[in-house]
Amino acid sequence: MPSLRQHYSLMPPVIKFLLITNVVIFLFESWYFEYLVGNFALWPYVTEYWREMVGGEIYRFHLWQLLSYAFLHGNWMHLLLNMYALWLFGVALENRWGSKNFAMYYLVCVIGAGLTQLQVTSLSVEQGGYFPTLGASGGVFGVLLAFGMLFPNQKLILLIPPMPIKAKYFVLIYGLVELLFGITGTQSGVTHFAHLGGMLFGFLLLLQWKKQPPRP
Repeated sequence: MPSLRQHYSLMPPVIKFLLITNVVIFLFESWYFEYLVGNFALWPYVTEYWREMVGGEIYRFHLWQLLSYAFLHGNWMHLLLNMYALWLFGVALENRWGSKNFAMYYLVCVIGAGLTQLQVTSLSVEQGGYFPTLGASGGVFGVLLAFGMLFPNQKLILLIPPMPIKAKYFVLIYGLVELLFGITGTQSGVTHFAHLGGMLFGFLLLLQWKKQPPRP
């Protein structure tokens, strides 16, 4: 007679795919960094008028960049932190939701984060700012939000300071810090609004799933 105990995987399919793909693409960045960033990082949308003002050829926004930017990283530490957080918080979600639903949720967070950052960077172009966005942080922050909502009383151990904290409080504090840093411009070069965008779109999808639960 088959066991009724649900199998819990520490490396479910989608998490495994994301980890391997991100690492492989990062290795390719060693040889093709300029090409990959120029074509697959998220570049701000600029008008032809602004392009004529600065003169010369500049990198353009393409629709696929709303997804592809999340598979590029600036350095090993950037990659390591994102992948560790994705595995740490994503494993429980994929085991609970199933791989198809987790993949859908992650993609919504990544694209939502990209749309949010696209709006912010496109506005900054008017002040002379022109820079790409890359990294899986937007999707990871959406995963973090979902973990805090589904497992609110799960205790996490912080490294600095070394103390336990419930997941719901951790997510709330992290979100408020990101909002503060984004508004004040603290930690320049960090895409705080992309992080918030990933959390916002993830939250909206969770609300929709609450009304109409997805099929496992």
